[in-house]
Amino acid sequence: MVSHISPYNGNVEYKFTGEEAFVGAPLFEGAVEEEEEALKKKIKPPDEEDIIRLPRLFRFLQRPLAQFISVLRAPKSREGYASIGGGSPLRRITDAQAEELRNFLWEKNVPADVYVGMRYWHPFTEEAIEQIKRDGITKLVVLPLYPQFSISTSGSSLRLLESIFREDEYLVNMQHTVIPSWYQRKGYIKAMADLIEKELRNFDCLEQVMIFFSAHGVPLAYVEEAGDPYKAEMEECVDLIMEELETRKITNACTLAYQSRVGPVEWLKPYTDETIIELGQKGVKSLLAVPISFVSEHIETLEEIDVEYKELALKSGIKTWGRVPALGCEPTFISDLADAVIESLPYVGAMAVSNLEARQSLVPLGSVEELLAAYDSQRRELPPPVTMWEWGWTRSAETWNGRAAMLAVLVLLALEVTTGEGFLHQWGVLSSLR
Repeated sequence: MVSHISPYNGNVEYKFTGEEAFVGAPLFEGAVEEEEEALKKKIKPPDEEDIIRLPRLFRFLQRPLAQFISVLRAPKSREGYASIGGGSPLRRITDAQAEELRNFLWEKNVPADVYVGMRYWHPFTEEAIEQIKRDGITKLVVLPLYPQFSISTSGSSLRLLESIFREDEYLVNMQHTVIPSWYQRKGYIKAMADLIEKELRNFDCLEQVMIFFSAHGVPLAYVEEAGDPYKAEMEECVDLIMEELETRKITNACTLAYQSRVGPVEWLKPYTDETIIELGQKGVKSLLAVPISFVSEHIETLEEIDVEYKELALKSGIKTWGRVPALGCEPTFISDLADAVIESLPYVGAMAVSNLEARQSLVPLGSVEELLAAYDSQRRELPPPVTMWEWGWTRSAETWNGRAAMLAVLVLLALEVTTGEGFLHQWGVLSSLR
């Protein structure tokens, strides 16, 4: 390969010889297309088993508990999916993004293949890897579709890849690199600012609109105990977008909150629903919601934001509501992702110079293992979002009530497991796990 590269200004030129190895750029998403269908097929729905971690003594109950909570959530999930037409468009949009990314790469003289792999729905990560092997790919760029890195999203996918690579003789020798996050890239920031500016024009009094960034939450313990960089990256991302808007003479007030919390645990605050109520009480009349951590439309944008939060906003005194669409296949965004892939190619198979450099660079500097060493060095099991068996006063009634509920569920599950009888066996939940 003969190459000339200027990573920070996008001036990239590649010339491929006839002996160039096949290059694949897999896109990894974490959501499930239809949670109810996942439950029917005994596929683990997202969140529960990753978020609710039991003490070691009760660890054997963790998967039944996750399945039990999924059963309880199924009616609400059905209702949510029904409100957006019966299913999520996530798979269709992700496939379209992959195709557009491939087109941009070829236009930029990089004839690479692009694969989609998901954690909780088809095509699973394992299926994508098998296809990569069948296609004879020997060089790989891993591109998570999460703009900001979190050990519970991108990190979870990288951990899975790490285990797959270690167990497969073909993959052990595959040269690869990872783009851990890309929230600070100019193309992404510009694309987000373009969408925000366009939606602001729909308001009668543009200057009075509050820009409301709503990001997917993560348990607070991930940030405070495991050193997850997600919160810091999210706040920096919002700052960069607002700086770009300021260059366009747009100086609206903004705020950031976190949505989609699950279970009786403490998540990153402020919460989106509570913040909306507070803004209404403070007299905010116009609100523009920006789904900052989502690049595709799915249940959390189409139902949670467009339906639940809009209704809450109007009830809270906000008169005018708007919502910025997810990036989808916006050309500036996809073209910039292609540039990110191209800029990463010199690092395929290279070693990271240092953990600090891996954190600060706009391009990746190493393999899956090296990136995990930089972002998730201990590789330990993620901490429980709250300390389970701690008596006395807690920081919130939510935590206390959650512990009581969790204890009741544990007792119920213990009886089910020991006696082999109960409504979970009647429903077929526990019997299916044997």
